[in-house]
Order: sequence, then structure tokens, then C-alpha cells
Amino acid sequence: MTEADQSRPSALWSQQSTPASAEIAEPEITRLLNLADQCVKCGYCLPHCPTFKLARDEGESPRGRIALIQGWLSGAIDDGPRLQRHLDQCLECRACEPSCPSLVRYGALMDGARAVREHGRSRWQRGLRRARLALLTGSTGLRLLAAFGIGYRWLRLPPSLIERLSRHWPVIRVVDPLARALRWPRKRLACDQSKVSRRVAEGRPALFRGCIARLTDQPLEDAALRLMTRLGEPVEIPEEQQCCGAIHRHNGHPDQADRLLRTNTEAFSGRTIVGLASACVAELREQGHLDSVEICRFLLDLPWPASAYLRPLSATVAVHEPCSHRNQLRDQTAVYQLLQRIPELLVTPLPGNETCCGAAGTYLTEHPEIALTLAAPKVDALKQLRPDYLVTTNTGCALHLAAQLRDAGLETQVLHPIQLIEQQLCIANPPASQLRGSQTNEQT
Repeated sequence: MTEADQSRPSALWSQQSTPASAEIAEPEITRLLNLADQCVKCGYCLPHCPTFKLARDEGESPRGRIALIQGWLSGAIDDGPRLQRHLDQCLECRACEPSCPSLVRYGALMDGARAVREHGRSRWQRGLRRARLALLTGSTGLRLLAAFGIGYRWLRLPPSLIERLSRHWPVIRVVDPLARALRWPRKRLACDQSKVSRRVAEGRPALFRGCIARLTDQPLEDAALRLMTRLGEPVEIPEEQQCCGAIHRHNGHPDQADRLLRTNTEAFSGRTIVGLASACVAELREQGHLDSVEICRFLLDLPWPASAYLRPLSATVAVHEPCSHRNQLRDQTAVYQLLQRIPELLVTPLPGNETCCGAAGTYLTEHPEIALTLAAPKVDALKQLRPDYLVTTNTGCALHLAAQLRDAGLETQVLHPIQLIEQQLCIANPPASQLRGSQTNEQT
């Protein structure tokens, strides 16, 4: 960076400083400009960006957004509606990062830029946005959401009315299935604490529940507890744990995200964190929790009891690869390897896995038209495949895709991979034919 470039953040600050933006230090602007300068504008990211493929607009590509951030933070362009639109419509799917020859940390750059913009808002705007995030992640907010879901189902709105409303307000097509999926949060999961206490003392794993998943993924939590216990690895569930903070960080509130991270660090006190949602695990790992592991990888690496085996399942399962699993953890193969342990199960990737489904945290409620457009090709692919199951390792993706499948009239069941594993698991002496088949698989 030249001497002239280094002076630009100071010029920007002297022109645009406000009581809110004063909380952002000048070194942070310099840090973001240094991150942006890593981009050589080669364009390798363009074919991998979902919003660019939809809009064919340079401002909707990673390269274009980086150029806009550079111009804005250096004072060359103003923070106007067009800049806001391009930055807001980024999914932060991070599909650009694996393809970048310069190893640009695009996710960190986008999070930082959004934080700067957030600090430039008025106090009441920031307060409203913080309240919205608290509604999705805090204990009080989750109870309010659950009450809303219960009341919404009680109304029993006819599908024809929902269809008419969604023509005018596309967000209805997103909010309706989400509201129907909400359940009252349970204070404590039913796990055998007598089996857990000894293992906790030995530093054994603890289960990370997430936030919105407490309302929508209760059957998954139950399946995880049963599965881990039957495999001889019961887990603790720290009651003090909070949201992983990803939603806050991606929406420009890193201070809140860091507070949640500190709370979780204390709650888990050095134990291995086993996460059910790939996005939560990705956030924890990126913020320094290297002892966080996605549950499919954990089960794959876990020594199973000699008496444990999986019953055959003559079915087809399509695997959806969430962006957090594919582009951040980069370990989606663990899902395939785990499912392939089920005899007779045909495991196939969902076509188009390289492109985001449109869920992307809070994105589907903020940009429903784009979210629905991105989900459509996946529904079309499932119409062709007609699998018995669709599995995914992320909560938002599961809700989004399940809703679109119902709208399309498809009966494909959407599950987490470990729900299939738990469904087929037996702890007993397997049949001789099963033993021979297992031995043959191990030899190959």
C-alpha cells in the first residue's frame, strides 16, 4: 500500500465520522483495505458466485464487491443505496474462496465491511437490528418466536390464502413454513446424566445445540443423544451455552458475536464440542475453537463397539452439501463416508451442490426472491432423482429445502445424516451374512 493510500482512511474518517462510527478504529479500516488489496481482480471467482450467475452484474460478484469496498473505505465513492444493495445481497456462501489463487479472505472482508456500515447507522437503527438478532438467538427471543409459531398454526390459514398473499409479498413463502416448524424450546434435553458425569470428568465431548435449532430440530437432538449413548460416547449438554455468533458476525455485530464466543468458551471449558449444524461448527472453528467437530466427522472417526452394526436400507439418499460444510469446513466427504456404511443404501450428491440453496442464515427472510430462485434448481434436480431421503447438515438449509419440496408436491423426507444412521443402528450380534459383507467392505 502506498503512502497516499495509507492516508485515505484518515480522510474518510474526518469526513464521515459520527458518534456511532467513532467506535470503529482507523486501524480496522486499514486492515480491511489490506485484505481487499490481496484481490488481483483475476475473475476466477465469477463462475462460482451465485448472485453473479443470477444477475450478470459485476457489482454482484466477489471481485466487484471488493472493488466497491475499496472505493468506499478509501473515500473514492459514497455509501449510497447501490453500494448497500450489492453488499447486502452477498450470501457469504464463500464459494469464491476455494477458487481464489490469491487466497483472499473474502468472508472476513465482508464481515468487516458490514460492521463498518453497521456502526455508521443511527443509534435507533442499530438497536432495532440488534433486537431482531436477539429474537432469533436469545432465550427470551426464542420463546417469543415459539409462541408466534404456535399462534400461527392455531390460525390454520388456508393454503389458497397463503398463495395469494405470497404473490404480493414473496417473503410469505419463506415465513409460512418457518413459522409452522417452530416448537416450544425445551429447557433441558433428556440425557442420562449418570452416564455422562464420569466422562465429563475425563474431558469427553459436549453437544452444541445452536439457537434456532432448539425450536426446529428437536427430533435431531434426540436422535443425536440416543446415537451417541448407544455408541458408548454419551455427551454433556452445557445449559449455559449460547448461539455460536455467526448470525451476529455476518450482520455486522462482531462485538455481540465475540461476547457469545466467550460465553461458550466458558460453558464448554475446554471439552471437545460436537456440533449438529455445520454452520455453527464452522463459526466456532474460525474463531479459534479448533476442538469443535461436526458430528458426522466425529462419528466417522469414533471407534464403534464391536456389537454395533447398521441394518441394510434399500433406498436412495441425495446429499445436499451446505456452503458452510463445503466452503468453510471443506469436509463434506465425511457425510458420504458415514452414510456408505449403511448396506444397500444408494448415496448420491445432489446436483448443483456447488451453488448455495439461498438459505444463508437470515438471508432467506431478507432477500426471499433470490433465496427462492436459488432453491428452484435444487427442487428440479430432486424431481428428476426422486430420492427417498434428502440429507443436509445445516438447519437453515433443511428448513428452506423442506419447504420448497412441500410446495412442489414432493414427498422426499429431509433429514440430518445422523438421523438415518440412528434409525438403522443396531447393538447386537449381527447376522453372519452381515458380518461377511462388513469384512468384505473393510478389505476393499
